[in-house]
Amino acid sequence: MRPSLSTLVVLVRYLLVLGVVAFAVLYLASQWDEVSDAISTISWLSVVVSFLALMLGMAAGTMSWISLLNGLGPRVTVPRAAQVMLVGQLGKYVPGSVWSYLLQMELGRQYGISRPRVLISSLYVAGIGVVSSLLLGGLALPTVLRGHRELLWLFPLLPIGLVCLHPRVMTAIADLVLKIFRRPPLDHIVSAGAVVRALSWSIASYIFYGVHLWLLVNSLVDPSIRSLVLLTGAMSLGFSAGLFAFILPSGVGVREAVLIGAMTVLVTVPQATALSVVSRVMFTVADLVAAGGAILLVLIVRRTKSEPAVTEDPVLSESGPSQ
Repeated sequence: MRPSLSTLVVLVRYLLVLGVVAFAVLYLASQWDEVSDAISTISWLSVVVSFLALMLGMAAGTMSWISLLNGLGPRVTVPRAAQVMLVGQLGKYVPGSVWSYLLQMELGRQYGISRPRVLISSLYVAGIGVVSSLLLGGLALPTVLRGHRELLWLFPLLPIGLVCLHPRVMTAIADLVLKIFRRPPLDHIVSAGAVVRALSWSIASYIFYGVHLWLLVNSLVDPSIRSLVLLTGAMSLGFSAGLFAFILPSGVGVREAVLIGAMTVLVTVPQATALSVVSRVMFTVADLVAAGGAILLVLIVRRTKSEPAVTEDPVLSESGPSQ
């Protein structure tokens, strides 16, 4: 029975991955007519360079997750951790963002990383993302006050988030999650260095995302530092607003509303709408490319050298502390 059960679990994991990829592809296909019309008005050079900035932002966001993951336990190599994070996050395209966390936990378990450790990393990186997005979102505050006052409720979360980033507070919350999973608490305090690295990578990620949008807009208007600051802040706020719309696939529609409101300062409403759709689809393509690249990188590493297995600390193992 054991080999059969093990085979079934592996099969379910692969089916889950294929399922979320299918949702992402279907979303891409459903938006293609609007995107193709919008792209015809945008310089191809702007699209290509904007996509490169987007990929850099995604790489920085991945490093933020890896920094925190390695701060919670034994070091996981970048290729393995990137595969868990990037492939797992495709679950956000399935309605109900819980699928992303479930997929990441299952992929992490394949590499011997405990489910609680992966979940804690994902939850805390989401929190760090809110903090960094609100720090940068202040750049777009004048626009928010003018047309999106409903977003002001996000800013009181900033001091709460900053308190939660304190290593002792972070460790206490991690211990609470482990208690829910009936696992022993951490045997160490999460280092301040790990928190600072995760926050720094997260801020860099949002800056690259802002550059991505700025490059798209610049194909229609003259570039300026003011517009870069505005769009970086708007993109950051859009991510936080979309995060709380967890029922929608990847917060679709919420982020776009914020971006359109900011871009109408620079372009017309139809142009802003077209650019927001192009940006959303570019994110979907980047998610698929990054996930595929992470899988390919792991396969290359496996062929060139054998990676050491991850050995979890007793406090984070699935079976609890060793006796």
